[in-house]
Amino acid sequence: MTYLQLVNSVLRRLRENEVSSVSENSYSLLIGELVNDAKKTVENAWDWSALRTDITFNTSASDFTYSLTGAKDNSKVLDALNDTANTRVQYETPAQFRTFRKLGSASSGAPFYFTFNGFDSNSDTQIDVYPTPDGVYSLIFTVVLRPDSLSNDSDVLSVPSSPVVLGAAARAARERGETGGQSAAEYFNLAQVSLSDAIAFDAAKNPEELVFRVV
Repeated sequence: MTYLQLVNSVLRRLRENEVSSVSENSYSLLIGELVNDAKKTVENAWDWSALRTDITFNTSASDFTYSLTGAKDNSKVLDALNDTANTRVQYETPAQFRTFRKLGSASSGAPFYFTFNGFDSNSDTQIDVYPTPDGVYSLIFTVVLRPDSLSNDSDVLSVPSSPVVLGAAARAARERGETGGQSAAEYFNLAQVSLSDAIAFDAAKNPEELVFRVV
């Protein structure tokens, strides 16, 4: 659904007139804010299949810090591969990286480990790799990228729409105090049930992620 369709869906539940643009009036703007609030809640609740993408970049000799373009502070790394060396790049703790660099002998070669190293000037997640690359290696990071807030009428929602609409309607009902029908508590309950169902459907696409093993 588009941003405008989401807002109008909420407005109909509140027995309000639909609008031709989210910015048409102050109330539709408020509903737009509540839609984005609900959207963030839904996006953060699960590593949705629709939000997963591969970020590919090439290393350069002697450079061990790289940015994951588009990966802000609410992203999540699910997997990392060294496509050139045909190996998996494993996560290591920052403490272990300090051990690598401070206590171990200098090492260069195909990257085998990564750790997180803050953010760059664009607020994108930075990672360090080890060993320090001795040349060009193609690294592939599978990341959950949670998008920015919807702003244009035609912006399209990536996650399931039902829990977003119901979550926004719940917030609107709480803000207004009444809807002439369902209470805010009822809307919040419906939103939670809808979110649980949506997560269950999406989780079925990656059932192995819900299998926990003792190590």
